[in-house]
Amino acid sequence: MNRFAKSLLVIALVVVVGMAFRVSWNAQRDIATTVGADTTAATLYPFVVDGLMALALVATLVLTGKDRTFALRVLAGYTAASLVLNYVHGLVPALHTHAASRMHLADWAPANWALVLLATSLPVGSIFFGSDLVAKVLHHRPTLVTDQEKTPASTVNRLGSDLHQSNPTTPPAVPDPPAVQSIDAAPVVEPTAPAPTPAADPVGHAPRRPTGPVPGIARTPRPTRTPAQLLSEARQVTADWSDAALTGEAIRKAVRTSSANGRLLRDALRAERSEGDEAGAVEAAA
Repeated sequence: MNRFAKSLLVIALVVVVGMAFRVSWNAQRDIATTVGADTTAATLYPFVVDGLMALALVATLVLTGKDRTFALRVLAGYTAASLVLNYVHGLVPALHTHAASRMHLADWAPANWALVLLATSLPVGSIFFGSDLVAKVLHHRPTLVTDQEKTPASTVNRLGSDLHQSNPTTPPAVPDPPAVQSIDAAPVVEPTAPAPTPAADPVGHAPRRPTGPVPGIARTPRPTRTPAQLLSEARQVTADWSDAALTGEAIRKAVRTSSANGRLLRDALRAERSEGDEAGAVEAAA
């Protein structure tokens, strides 16, 4: 809403409140004349009741806590009192003439006493409650919220990559190289690198699982061995092994190669040992 529209709204509100006050002013003036007020006092009497209502309304917009509750109670009490006086004015036609002298506001004596007490006590209450409200407004100090008192924003639940570097617990799966067809002539086979030890998580959050294989450009370069080098290294490692211990899995772990290469190396080593045993048997027989 722009400033012009707000100005029109305020002006309309002032006009409506002014007309409502004029209607209420007529009833309260006649009531004041009936309970003994002179012409000047009867003219000012509506300002005592409806004026304190406006003051209490402004106080509710400024005060807080218990003071605001007190201002609301004053506003509610004087609104109810003004309503009762206007209601009595409508029930007693004799009050509508300005020349009406002192008269009973109700035929029943207790009701008449209560109405007279209400009408005469409103000015005294306006002095007391109005002074208290003004003092509360003048001594009111709004609470200033400092940077230290501001509530910190809650931490948004984010992925581990938003809070710290991702440290997968297991290395990405690397496909096995193609099996070696022969020991003498075979394509170059890259041995499987050991699994890297994951670094400690400094933040304490569960690391995020890998979403896919690591690109080739990000992999750590590994040395390349030829089949002949693999066979030579296997001979050195298994020189003191027994025939029963000469298995493909044991050779694979010893020389750190693939399962297919481990089986091929096992067969080659067993064949060499068989040929060596046959040659030794022939020499012994000769």
